[in-house]
Amino acid sequence: MKLEQAVRISHHLLDACAALDRARMAIADLGKAERIELEDCFYSVVGALEDELLRPIYDQYPDLEPPKSDREPYTFVCELTWDEVRLPPSVTEEQLDEIIFSTMKPTWRKTSMMVSLVMKRCQELGLPIEDKMIAARLKVLSDSDRIEGIGDLQSWLHSEVRLKD
Repeated sequence: MKLEQAVRISHHLLDACAALDRARMAIADLGKAERIELEDCFYSVVGALEDELLRPIYDQYPDLEPPKSDREPYTFVCELTWDEVRLPPSVTEEQLDEIIFSTMKPTWRKTSMMVSLVMKRCQELGLPIEDKMIAARLKVLSDSDRIEGIGDLQSWLHSEVRLKD
């Protein structure tokens, strides 16, 4: 493949990536069952576009690859599960849920943002709650269908939550 062809193809593929990102946002507005049904297929398409189409072009013409960020990527991943959480004696599940629900909106928010907002509210109330406890609780609330979640809620930057419709 000649450089001019690689440039033209990569521009089209990057346009496709932008269109897929818009589709991801539209999928996020679907009901949970429809969202789950489309998510696996969606991420397979995105992975194929990046790994099987763009990667060979960038391997042949490294200068075409967009620059990587200099900063370290955030890795907000919480593997703590709710059954491993030990709430302080002064805090009940119901209190934590009340704080979560009072902070949550019907619009999608990154899990990392919700953890931060709930953490701030807990600090204001003098409750000794850790961020990982909040994340574990958000996952349980999503799994039990009390809130809506999209993505892997253990990966705070790659998931979102909202109040149910």
